[in-house]
Amino acid sequence: MTKQNWQNISQSTKAVWAGETEPFFEGCAQVPIVNSVSYSHDDMDHWFEVATGKRKGHIYSRNTNPTVQVFEEKMRVLEDAEAATSFSTGMAAISNTLFALLSPGQRVVSVKDTYGGTSFVFLEHLPRFGIEVSLCETNDIEAIKAEIKKGCDLLYLETPTNPTMKVLDLKKLIAAGKAQGAVVMVDNTFATPINQNPIEFGADLVVHSATKFIGGHSDAMGGIICGRADLVKQVYSFREINGAALDANSAYLLLRGLKTLKLRIDQQNSNAMALAEFLMNHKKVENVFYPGLESDPGHEVAKGQMKGFSGMLGFSLKGGFDDVRKLLPNLRFAHRAAHLGGVETIVGPPRTTSHVELNEAQRAELGIPESMVRCSVGIEDIEDIIEDFAQALDKI
Repeated sequence: MTKQNWQNISQSTKAVWAGETEPFFEGCAQVPIVNSVSYSHDDMDHWFEVATGKRKGHIYSRNTNPTVQVFEEKMRVLEDAEAATSFSTGMAAISNTLFALLSPGQRVVSVKDTYGGTSFVFLEHLPRFGIEVSLCETNDIEAIKAEIKKGCDLLYLETPTNPTMKVLDLKKLIAAGKAQGAVVMVDNTFATPINQNPIEFGADLVVHSATKFIGGHSDAMGGIICGRADLVKQVYSFREINGAALDANSAYLLLRGLKTLKLRIDQQNSNAMALAEFLMNHKKVENVFYPGLESDPGHEVAKGQMKGFSGMLGFSLKGGFDDVRKLLPNLRFAHRAAHLGGVETIVGPPRTTSHVELNEAQRAELGIPESMVRCSVGIEDIEDIIEDFAQALDKI
């Protein structure tokens, strides 16, 4: 199928069929795992044309790989992008893209609530290369727009944010970035292509940690960017030499996970909403961070740009971190782990998960209380999830 053929096809069908409409080796019905490092060419001219990108084909799996290529195409279609390229991890996708597109003397504008690893790149690494970074208060859209007007080569947005679930107004902020001539990059990991498509609002690049909801089974790592073909080509050229390539086995597992993406996300959206409502009314819970709640500060914006509110939520406990210590070990149906997006419910405090790279003072500055729990809600029966949290909260 060409790109135009996908325009009126549902996301669920795209997740199953995109990239897989052409026949595979020996008529395989599923994507083969191609573990070959190199690819043989008898015709020297043909080999040269493949090596220089003039003809389709492969020469070396650090550059391209047949299994990986199917994963990239499926994600390209799901994000309605011109092109896509993949990486060994989500942070490889983020860091490779930033270093591929930025040069000394340029300026990045972002927000304080990005994922801890991303914040670490902004705070520690980019400044060492003479790249200025301005991190704005996430909820202050006018302050962000004012910083953009001061000069912005790359605008980096993440929505909903990790772990506080703050929502950025993509339409307004992307427009502000474009008016300044900035490349606009959006981390769409928490939303997934099922709940949100930033390219629809004018984003140039969309990045995912595919390790999370895209794979969905906590058994493969990967990252991907989708977007403008010229920018993706530039990033691919950097990644090709940097070497952070996605391997075929991980690509296969991510593809297998993608087949059920819509089913999983629909269930996780529903479960997260129900759990958020339960927690919001519990006497031992101080605050709940979930844009699906009408009381959430980002609810109205989320309604306008999201099709679902994510399987992620956060909540803080009135008794501080001592209550977190008591709660988490008593959950029966939840992994206590530094991960998210799997089919199982996964919980953990930001100080050991999303923002382990930062100290307590830095987390406090970002509005992340030590009493907070990040919760990736799984696909279990919601009655069992709520009952599990209820009994664990009772033991505090």
